[in-house]
Amino acid sequence: MRKWCVLIAFAIACGWIALAQERPQYTEDEGKILALENLWNRAEQARDTTALSQIFAPTMVYVDYDGSLKTRDQFLAYIKNDISAPEQLVSEDLSIHSYGEFAVVTAIFRGRWSKSGKTTVMRGRYVDTWAKLGGTWQCVSAQATLIQPH
Repeated sequence: MRKWCVLIAFAIACGWIALAQERPQYTEDEGKILALENLWNRAEQARDTTALSQIFAPTMVYVDYDGSLKTRDQFLAYIKNDISAPEQLVSEDLSIHSYGEFAVVTAIFRGRWSKSGKTTVMRGRYVDTWAKLGGTWQCVSAQATLIQPH
């Protein structure tokens, strides 16, 4: 019996070590950027353009999944006036690469929208470029591409 307890404890310890090694280690700035990415999702769901305007640089450009190009103000107006804000919007498989005062985030978004009484589910890949401007991280460029269901 004691042998089994030791083996189980050893297996649990090995599992925790493996999990700790798999978790990416983020710098303080990378952690801030990832928090801003999550804030973006929540603010877009709530159509909170005030919060979004704080994280988007004034010169931000957004390439939407349909290829249309929007300035920051156009994107904010779209979010504010869109009658079908996402009911759910989450990011997964997030990856961040830092380059000093710049960082690039790649991830997959998954969202659910209700438009004209019909529920639409979309999944896509996005690339967001962040710059540290005046000591604050802001998104300067964003692009989304739909992933077609198989």
